[in-house]
Amino acid sequence: MHLTGAGRQRPVGNKLLTLAAPAWLDGQPVTNNGDPPIVLTRFLRSKVDVAFALLRIVAGLMFSFHGVQKIFGVLSEFHPPVGSQLWIGGVIELVTGLAIAAGAFTTWAAFLASGTMAVAYVQFHWKLNGGAGFFPAVNKGELALLYSILFFFFACHGAGQWSVDGRRAGGIGLRR
Repeated sequence: MHLTGAGRQRPVGNKLLTLAAPAWLDGQPVTNNGDPPIVLTRFLRSKVDVAFALLRIVAGLMFSFHGVQKIFGVLSEFHPPVGSQLWIGGVIELVTGLAIAAGAFTTWAAFLASGTMAVAYVQFHWKLNGGAGFFPAVNKGELALLYSILFFFFACHGAGQWSVDGRRAGGIGLRR
């Protein structure tokens, strides 16, 4: 039995020993005993660009809504004073969220949004407390930390081809 990718079987005595990582870790298609890739895997791989665009658009719109809540008080009783750190954070959330959703200047917008959420997590959730206060489930910082990491990924990856950036690049699937 032959495993694709990094995993290989080697005889050790009268047994076969699988060495190295499984195939899916090195980006190779997962196969079943040398058969073609699994149907679901093949189908889903053809939808990667659409799924990435959907993730970027939904995350950007959700993020921008947090800004709308802070700046305009929509569906919220909380309204920070104009010019305060929280209000400026709301402006950043609104503007960068819309840019990320549209895929316009995505690398810059996502990098700024990522940093903003990193500051929000450290300053307002973690507060550099030791012990259990470090963990997002305890300090209620899951969303800030998740946005920070997700937007950092968008900054590194770019907007993808279903975006304003992709259209400006000629729509040929360039990532930035």
